[in-house]
Amino acid sequence: MSHAEDHDDTRRDFLYYVTAGAGAITAGAAVWPLVDQMNPSADVRALSSIRVDIADVEVGTQISVKFLGKPVFIRRRGADEIEDARSVDLDDLIDNVARNANDPGKDGSDQNRTMDEAGEWLVMMGVCTHLGCVPLGDGAGDFHGWFCPCHGSHYDTSGRIRKGPAPENLPIPMAEFIDATTIKLG
Repeated sequence: MSHAEDHDDTRRDFLYYVTAGAGAITAGAAVWPLVDQMNPSADVRALSSIRVDIADVEVGTQISVKFLGKPVFIRRRGADEIEDARSVDLDDLIDNVARNANDPGKDGSDQNRTMDEAGEWLVMMGVCTHLGCVPLGDGAGDFHGWFCPCHGSHYDTSGRIRKGPAPENLPIPMAEFIDATTIKLG
């Protein structure tokens, strides 16, 4: 093999690599806008988490906030509500799963559904699991929790389905305390 043929092979290899690299860069530049458009828009990202001030929520009351287009109930339960919820035999529950996004896979006991060890703070989606209605709160229903008047679902003071057609407990969204008076949803 002569020196000229070796030089031609090296040059040919170089041209192949440069052409392939330029093609890959061009393809990436063409595909990137298509992939980037699938990212959530700024308004959707802004709604993916909210902070809720709970400083004015008194014991035995609740507030409702809108999160991701759905109502969220934030209840500060009293000692009697906590005692009622924690005294329930798990065999009496229709749905014995906590439905807690913060700690998935746990049983439906009250301790697995509340935000704090004492059980004072309960945060849950305010959408009936039967057909998506918004249950009435503040001690409504046969179990002094929430009641969906559309089809007769009764939830207890922990948001667990106890009677009626709803198949599951009210779900607990991702939530955490930022400080003593602020809860972050999402």
